Amino acid sequence: MSDLTDFLILRDLEEPITDDQLQDAVAASGEALTDLREEGVGIEWVDSEVLTDDDGRVTGTFCHYRAESEGAVHEHADRAGLPATRVDRRGDPLDGE
Repeated sequence: MSDLTDFLILRDLEEPITDDQLQDAVAASGEALTDLREEGVGIEWVDSEVLTDDDGRVTGTFCHYRAESEGAVHEHADRAGLPATRVDRRGDPLDGE
């Protein structure tokens, strides 16, 4: 792929979802990634962290993607039916405990 930039995405859900619903979202995300790459868009998933409430319901995620542009990240979110509450370029990791 061409030069890709690291992006961090906050996906803040309006209502908490179950683990089963999260798995459906993961599948939709994978399909959207495959379609975009088949169309020549440079984008890849790196990893995600799941946010939960006190009852264990999923309230959002922090996702790390590498993409050719912020627009590609938003296009992926739109196609997957996922929120992209905030999208920022990834800075240097912090050192510390």
